[in-house]
Amino acid sequence: MAVGRFRVIVIGAGTGGMALAHGLRRAGFDVVVYERDRTRGAGLHGYRVGIGPDGSAALKQLLPPALHETFKATCARPPRHFVMLTERLRTCIDLPLHPAVDEESGERSVSRMTLRQVLFTGMEDVIRFGRTFTHYEQRPDGRVTAYFDDGGEDTGDLLVAADGAGSRVRRQYLPHARVEDAGIISVAAKLPLTPESRALLPQSVADGIGLVLAPHGHTCILHTMEFPWDRDGLVKDGIGGNDADLVQRWPGLLFDNTRDYINWGFWASADKFPSDVLKRDGHQLIELVREMTPKWHPNLRELFRLADPSTCFPINIRTSVPVPQWPTGNVTLIGDAIHTMTPGQGVGANTALRDAALLTRRLTDFRDGRSSLREAVRAYETKMIDYGFEAVLASKAQTGGDQLIHRPYLGRLALAALRAQFHVASRIPSARQRMADALHTRRGGDRDQV
Repeated sequence: MAVGRFRVIVIGAGTGGMALAHGLRRAGFDVVVYERDRTRGAGLHGYRVGIGPDGSAALKQLLPPALHETFKATCARPPRHFVMLTERLRTCIDLPLHPAVDEESGERSVSRMTLRQVLFTGMEDVIRFGRTFTHYEQRPDGRVTAYFDDGGEDTGDLLVAADGAGSRVRRQYLPHARVEDAGIISVAAKLPLTPESRALLPQSVADGIGLVLAPHGHTCILHTMEFPWDRDGLVKDGIGGNDADLVQRWPGLLFDNTRDYINWGFWASADKFPSDVLKRDGHQLIELVREMTPKWHPNLRELFRLADPSTCFPINIRTSVPVPQWPTGNVTLIGDAIHTMTPGQGVGANTALRDAALLTRRLTDFRDGRSSLREAVRAYETKMIDYGFEAVLASKAQTGGDQLIHRPYLGRLALAALRAQFHVASRIPSARQRMADALHTRRGGDRDQV
């Protein structure tokens, strides 16, 4: 079969699905993406995505060079610190993040909506909006047909599930592959970045990422996002050269309402929240977070108060249950559709991008006659299952409701020990650097991408 006739159907136009579509189209495959959102600008996609070395390497491989330049130009200012703090805003340890020395290293910050618009750019003929997948059927000729709730159908040679944690493809293909509650509830929101709101943060946090570790297992992540464009969507002063030109000419900016903001996410074990937390609106959630943090620093409580209620929502954190490798067929999965993970290590999007890059490379082997289709998909799944479920377990160990830190009495001892460890490491330059290096490595630094 000529590669141009080999059709790949991708279900879901999220980060992994769209990155895969770019890579496969560049490799000469016939690819189509079905997305249930009705428009290019639909959905709440405004929060930060941290793109580490894994994600950067994948995007460089998958995107056309000109679009990859646009991706880099539309990223927010990169964070320079990862700071762990007490609820009174005392620094436990300040880790320097590795600066990007090339296109495949360092830490990048991007708004999820902005990344979505970058990935949609130039793919208007590939994406089918407003199409909700219902099920698939295997055909006698070895192909697979996907069906949609509007009565439509499409037949291809390979079906890829990129439809997230609630994947309908996974439920049919691997009904034993469960996603379960991690025992954590999170409330997230954002507020405009202004001189007044910036002043509420320590300078190192304003220039980087802050993680508040508090009693009762209460935790809060703080991101400061500054983009090359201002609140009117015009390129800021000081953004010059090629970046300014790319932002001005980028059609995705017309669909992107992202502006400079501070994003906070507060979480704790599910038993710390009222039973109706998932039904509360933004106003109620903000007030709830303030009620749960009466002894926190006034600046943090003011950040909570200033949040835009329309951006505030609760999340029941879920995690995949690892399963043994399954028999390979003409259906496969990427990203959250197979390895949903808690935000404990911040590698969910990066792992999905790693999947997309790996699957593209293996299908390119098939294209070039170095393997059969089954061998290509098998090779992809073997490696993906290994690193994907490893990330699932590591993330749950770091952010799961059964952690010692969430227990009533032992939790205080665990928090004290953790803070003491950071306090000591912060005063030993070599220990501090080892922690920074470990963070870089965990996110794909120096990883062999083959």
